[in-house]
Amino acid sequence: MTKISLVVSDVDGTLLTKDKTLTERARSAVQRLHQAGIGFTITSSRPAIGMRFLIEPLALWLPVGPFNGSSIVDPEMNPVEQHLIPASAAERSLQILREFGADIWLFTYDKWLIDNPSGKYVAHEQHTIRSEPTIVTDFSPYLASACKIVGASADAAGLERCEKAMQEALGSEATAVRSQTYYLDITPPGFDKGTFVQAMAKRLGISLDAVATIGDMQNDLAMFRVSGTSIAMGNATDSVKDQATHVTATNEQDGFAEAMEMILKWNGAG
Repeated sequence: MTKISLVVSDVDGTLLTKDKTLTERARSAVQRLHQAGIGFTITSSRPAIGMRFLIEPLALWLPVGPFNGSSIVDPEMNPVEQHLIPASAAERSLQILREFGADIWLFTYDKWLIDNPSGKYVAHEQHTIRSEPTIVTDFSPYLASACKIVGASADAAGLERCEKAMQEALGSEATAVRSQTYYLDITPPGFDKGTFVQAMAKRLGISLDAVATIGDMQNDLAMFRVSGTSIAMGNATDSVKDQATHVTATNEQDGFAEAMEMILKWNGAG
């Protein structure tokens, strides 16, 4: 088996527990990766501001990939690459989300904009990204600067149907994929967690066969497809597990740390 030179991890449902905590075992496992000379970074549907709190405890030195990898940001939170949703696709996305009754959130590089402050998942997102939303009555002025649009809905089956409708309507104009059963993310076209993994491998001058990726949701499949080793969390759906080369324990059972310890053993550093 090819030795692992780089690990790229999802954040929510993978690196963090359900209550958005980084366990000591997970932090220690990343420290051991660093000590073994294995690169480590994270990519997430989160905005850059929602990833900042992980930089120091994980001693991250590689860029991270917010907005499902469609932006690349250095550890000081300076943009390395930034891509936007075409304004016409953003406008169409809002129309479809309204048709399906989902709450709409629009993220620019540094702002989280909402028009329904009493939405079911607003408080949850505040806790998750550790940032406050800006309340607007009209998204129109921000359509040309959208890094990500989210449809939030407690109707999981309806949001799955919305995902399919969105993909059909947008085609190659934008990427639409669920990051949670209750979040549908629309991000810039041509970029995803897979392209982020490719960019990090290129940056380090390593083969994709030497990259391990770990995640739990549909939006993680893009990085599973390009990496030599892919690990699904125990809390992932069967459809995600079926496309991974390995399955670890759940995020409530320190499955992330277990997977990192497995990688260290593969590399003879366990």
